[in-house]
Amino acid sequence: MEAKSTIWQRLGIQDWFLTGNINHSKAKKQLTLTPDDVYNYVIEKFNDSIRTLSFGDRIVFYHEYIISFNAEDYAEFMHNKQGIFGIIINETIKKFYELLKQYRMAGKVVEPSSSKWVFRLVSHPDYARGDIGFIGKLLPGSTKKEENLRVTFIPRQTGIAQTFDVSQEILNGFNYYSEGYYELPYVEQQQDPGSNPVSKDKKKFARFETILPDKQFAGKKVEYLMTDDEIVVSGDEEAREETNIFKIPSEWVNTPHLQIRYNKSDGKFYLASFGELTILNENMVAKSDVNSPSWVELPVNSKILLNGIVGVNIFKS
Repeated sequence: MEAKSTIWQRLGIQDWFLTGNINHSKAKKQLTLTPDDVYNYVIEKFNDSIRTLSFGDRIVFYHEYIISFNAEDYAEFMHNKQGIFGIIINETIKKFYELLKQYRMAGKVVEPSSSKWVFRLVSHPDYARGDIGFIGKLLPGSTKKEENLRVTFIPRQTGIAQTFDVSQEILNGFNYYSEGYYELPYVEQQQDPGSNPVSKDKKKFARFETILPDKQFAGKKVEYLMTDDEIVVSGDEEAREETNIFKIPSEWVNTPHLQIRYNKSDGKFYLASFGELTILNENMVAKSDVNSPSWVELPVNSKILLNGIVGVNIFKS
């Protein structure tokens, strides 16, 4: 009698899951998976993607991770360890950012190919206990106009199937989640976006804050505490990591754009502009040379507008 094929074989994607992508031991099969096993496995695949996809000084990595488990292992995580997948994913992304920061500090170019991370955790009927499978994708954003979606539903009142078109634009404001699906925005600075680590004993001269217009940072406020008496405000091309660098991760900010200093003798702040356009409290600030800055007074509670796009406010700390 001919063996019954699995749904994966009928769909023609059996090899995606089973060829060279299963993490198992021939000597001794692990009966159950631990959260640490899953965490380390995903980190390993992230590092593998960097080694496989990167070229020159450009670091490239997967944004979508399809992780498949044995059905019993999957059920164990979903029911007896409910919620652990979400914790694993959050800690995994933190590690991703930590690793990417190391590449950036080494002089590499680290730019995402997508504005989000996607994790799909699924079960596979042909996996043994302890097996883990993996598929990775770059998940680049697309400028192609999406066609209308064909949606079919069966009303409870009639029980008769109906089909109609729904514009893709209607669905843009929704995120769809199911068991094992996690979607998070790519915000490498989200742990401390644009801000600087400050010792409790170190004097804080002022506090700056801005809301970025870039789509991937939509609604996220960047705060910076000025602990040096002179700082540089710079854009997303800035490679320096010193505490006196206020990096605003936006292409709308020049690198560098501003220099701000605190004058201890009169207790006032002063600003010099090197960017294309700087407006301070609705007055244009003349552009000066980096090697010969031209200073103007910067009152506390002022509003600074960079290139007509990015607003920065200064407050007394």
